[in-house]
Amino acid sequence: MIKIMIVEDDPMVRKINENYSNQFESMNIVSSVSDIEEAKEYLLKNEVDLILLDVFLPSGNGLDFLKWIRGNEISSDVILITAENKINSINEAFRYGVMDYLVKPFTFERFEEAMKKYLVRYKDIGCSDRIGQEYIDKYITGINLNKDKKESKEKVLIRGLNIDTYNQIKDHIDSLDDSNTAEVIADGVGLARVTVRRYLDYMVKEGELKLIRVYGKVGRPIHLYKKK
Repeated sequence: MIKIMIVEDDPMVRKINENYSNQFESMNIVSSVSDIEEAKEYLLKNEVDLILLDVFLPSGNGLDFLKWIRGNEISSDVILITAENKINSINEAFRYGVMDYLVKPFTFERFEEAMKKYLVRYKDIGCSDRIGQEYIDKYITGINLNKDKKESKEKVLIRGLNIDTYNQIKDHIDSLDDSNTAEVIADGVGLARVTVRRYLDYMVKEGELKLIRVYGKVGRPIHLYKKK
């Protein structure tokens, strides 16, 4: 479980942060406070993976608290959630290593985006000792590369092809061990053969499938489709 601390003096916003965080099964709120000194005391005794931090607090400035975290070599990641939108403060926050910066009022969609970016780094990369360039890029952007490729595929599908049908056929092919005809694949997904064949030809053109032609003694060759 990812251990989360929330540092926010506004009870309503703190409750929103708690409710939003609880939407993620892998996250556990271990501390939710309004006072910086209380947050410091907890951090000195307990491990926290991620801190959701406000800037304007009665007990001090969140950016100063961020500097204290780094100065004490506390490894917690930080996402700022604040009304502070001055560029100098934003730049300073990123210089001290915040993972994201949300300006109030914020939507759940933006909160979810920040959390998903964090999860990509925490789950997919955090357990690795060494990573290649592809995963360094992933770490910097917080983008799930497989998801990104799937979304880009949706953008380039030619007119007349449906992304849901494409994914249905592709997922079925991925579950098969051997090469198969369009007829067999069509039966497996419950779609018309002529429809499935259009998608198969597109996948061959895009280099996602291999087309194997089997020639008999007479008649047309049999077309077999195999995943690469």
